[in-house]
Amino acid sequence: MENKKVAILMGSDSDYGVMKDALNILRKFGVEFEVSVISAHRTPERAMEFAKNAETQGFSVVIAGAGKAAHLPGVIAALTTLPVIGVPIKSSALDGLDALLSIVQMPPGVPVATVAIDGAKNAALLAVEIMALNDPGLKAKLKEYRESMAREVVVKDEKIKDEVKNV
Repeated sequence: MENKKVAILMGSDSDYGVMKDALNILRKFGVEFEVSVISAHRTPERAMEFAKNAETQGFSVVIAGAGKAAHLPGVIAALTTLPVIGVPIKSSALDGLDALLSIVQMPPGVPVATVAIDGAKNAALLAVEIMALNDPGLKAKLKEYRESMAREVVVKDEKIKDEVKNV
């Protein structure tokens, strides 16, 4: 079975406000995904079952968002060889720094790619980049996406220069 799906996991439904940015990016690129709320602490058996079966379920990349202690990405990474991208969620008095450190400080041998606090958009783009390694059509979409961003910067540059002239 060729894996072409991204799993988007959230430690809590309250993470959806951040994680929906990942859904929007994956939709933009036409990448299939499934979303689940799985808690490393409150539903550990469910997390274990998901991770152990993720590859046979057709997933190629896992994006896992979590706040506070943020163990979900690490637990999933410990139980699968699929790439796991962690999204630290700003959900506590520590402004997401606790989640960032929990995700980024994985022990040797169990890597989790980690994006910025609330960086679900970049997590999805990284997932697309990983999948594009074996998908020329997806690689072409990524190239166009980057070129589009560059064009937007040029337009903004011209707009600012025009505004500065008129000040």
